[in-house]
Amino acid sequence: MTFEFSQLDSRLQQALTGLQHQQPTPIQQQAIPAVLSGADVMAGAQTGTGKTAAFALPLLQRLLSADAIQAAAPLLRVLILTPTRELAQQVYNNVCQYAAFTDLRIELAYGGVSLNPQLQALQQGCDILVATPGRLLDLMFKRAIDPSSLQALVLDEADRMLDMGFSDELKKILQRLPQQRQTLLFSATFGSDIFALSKRLLNEPVLVEVDARNSAASTVEQHVYVVDSERKRELVSYLIGSKNWHQVLVFVKTKQGADALAGEMCKDGLVTKAIHGDKSQGARERVLEEFRNGETRVLVATDVAARGIDIASLNTVINYDLPYIAEDYIHRIGRTGRAGQHGQAITLMSLGEEYLLEEIEAILDQRLPQQWLPGFEPDLTREIPQQRKNSRSAQKRRAKQRAHGKTAGNRRR
Repeated sequence: MTFEFSQLDSRLQQALTGLQHQQPTPIQQQAIPAVLSGADVMAGAQTGTGKTAAFALPLLQRLLSADAIQAAAPLLRVLILTPTRELAQQVYNNVCQYAAFTDLRIELAYGGVSLNPQLQALQQGCDILVATPGRLLDLMFKRAIDPSSLQALVLDEADRMLDMGFSDELKKILQRLPQQRQTLLFSATFGSDIFALSKRLLNEPVLVEVDARNSAASTVEQHVYVVDSERKRELVSYLIGSKNWHQVLVFVKTKQGADALAGEMCKDGLVTKAIHGDKSQGARERVLEEFRNGETRVLVATDVAARGIDIASLNTVINYDLPYIAEDYIHRIGRTGRAGQHGQAITLMSLGEEYLLEEIEAILDQRLPQQWLPGFEPDLTREIPQQRKNSRSAQKRRAKQRAHGKTAGNRRR
């Protein structure tokens, strides 16, 4: 099925022309007609392929085509839920760009900032609300929004919402929404939990998948270096300096690890900043802006904070720590190689972490060849810590428990 942007409302076409969006991407070609038809949709595609436009454009088209609702203020008709502040901001900015030449009112709500300005903005009403689950519940409890007029619900990055422990929040939200609505579920990865969620939320959905399920972009070159854990920082600084890389995104597992690594890399002469859930929203936005404009050379991030980072020219992603949740690997490396551009993903693995790499290879359905970098060869004679000698199943169980425990505290951010 093909679809041309020329089929959209002239006001949307005008915005797309200004953004230099001339032809729809594969996910947009398949998803836009399905959303326009009013069907529920479950769509998966790699990050950087235009998923936001794939649901935003047809929903905007449906709002513009509907009879105008006569009310003192706009009534909430579209709700878009995202797992993180950064992704909420990114989606909000994109929707505002697409709707720039319309009279539709779009609002944004997320935690980590004062609730009062958001309450005041919503008093004027809105057609579309982009929100994180925790802040949306705050607004619902204060009766700041009336969901009775809702026509469409979008769950963006639904898999991450479940990973971050938003299941309870989603249940509370869904209880307050009209049963008769269009529901769209978009994500880069599909696991069994997502399919279980889709069976509860979606009614005879159209399944849209433009790539092999849970696959990495072919434009991303992947490398795995085996190195002793205490030499990871040294290797990262060496690679960035010797290769003269700029705008490098480095992933770690914990907030404390992000701050510590950023501090050490600054000592190596690399302008490095950290971003994670404990930083205020203002601080996170400043760090991201400095990274985008080149003032900061290296950005160290946790998985929670990195969702929503969208930098078109980002060429290099480094997995300093292997993720506990294998699907996060796909989201991490999806920060590079976007929109068909070339990118590279470097993963550092220490002895005893092989089971984490095997989990990643299992969901990718491909082997990631391991290599040694001259001068940074691992010491094969060293004793692996006792906790790493336990069975693989026990390691995985504890790892995932730790991952969920660390993210639970960020759920309402």
